[in-house]
Amino acid sequence: MIRITFRNIFFALTFAVFISAIFQSSGMADAATPVSVFAVKDIGITVSDLDSSVDFYSNVLGFTKVSDEEVWGEDYEHLEGIFGIRMRIARLKLGDEYIELTEFLTPKGRPIPVDSRSNDRWFQHIAIVVSDIDMAYDQLRKFKVQHSSTAPQEIPAWNKPAAGIKAFYFKDPDGHNLELIYFPEGKGNPKWQDNNNRLFLGIDHTAIVVWNTKDSLKFYRDILGLEIVGKSENYGTEQEHLNNVFGARLEITALRADSGPGIEFLEYITPRDGRPVPADQKTNDIASWQTTLKAKNFNNIERKFKDNAILFISPGIIRLQSNKLGFTEGLIVKDPDGHIIRIVN
Repeated sequence: MIRITFRNIFFALTFAVFISAIFQSSGMADAATPVSVFAVKDIGITVSDLDSSVDFYSNVLGFTKVSDEEVWGEDYEHLEGIFGIRMRIARLKLGDEYIELTEFLTPKGRPIPVDSRSNDRWFQHIAIVVSDIDMAYDQLRKFKVQHSSTAPQEIPAWNKPAAGIKAFYFKDPDGHNLELIYFPEGKGNPKWQDNNNRLFLGIDHTAIVVWNTKDSLKFYRDILGLEIVGKSENYGTEQEHLNNVFGARLEITALRADSGPGIEFLEYITPRDGRPVPADQKTNDIASWQTTLKAKNFNNIERKFKDNAILFISPGIIRLQSNKLGFTEGLIVKDPDGHIIRIVN
């Protein structure tokens, strides 16, 4: 026979509170732990005609095609959040970095708005490092590539974090913005100085326009675990003509994982009239880019995103039936500005 006493009740309640505290503190620790992205795997671009895009990136910019796959099925529909998709995907390499060009054979998405500007928040580019920007610019002119900048620009000496860097914005056949970037000695990754007589060297970073740097840091640094590696404030005639935005003054924040290209925030301090990403923009719309990140503690990622009210495109972690895309588990979400991020195991 068990005797129920005040002392027994007291100890039972105390023990229950103790156990509850342990679970709560564990949950709080998990909630505060970043996802720990350790690599920017590749940077994806939605294109209207894969063969034309592969020709452009290969013949004009020196990329090499390493794979060409066609995928469809319910698992990919769930991953991309689009019914009835059939995708053809080519992976291209430049130096140590990769891009992924995706043509949606079905259903086709919308083209990039013809009046797009560099401060609209659907803006994204990759920065292609060159050993000689004048020679690279001549290569673009030879192929009659469309300008975004008026001409190559050199960051002036007063801007110490970026002084001497030269850059130029241009467009691919679908109107995606791309950047040529030249790093003088002492700037950028030291590997960019070892060019082995190559003109196009690799991808330094992908840049995205953000509305509020602090909000973006909560996602990329505090949730995903990327680290800030540089900051600058860029303005003046060179920046205006690079972005082709009059009065452009930008707060620039560079982040990196352990490997792969960086991710760079472009917050326009002025002008503040850049348009937001349309709420109904999907991954098959040509304006959509898809940055792929590899994460360490992948199993906790779905709960982590839900706890932080991240907008999902996939309904959760999707397990693919094949490894054609180089991964078998992944999910797709949107960052605070609507840029598309794919996390894979």
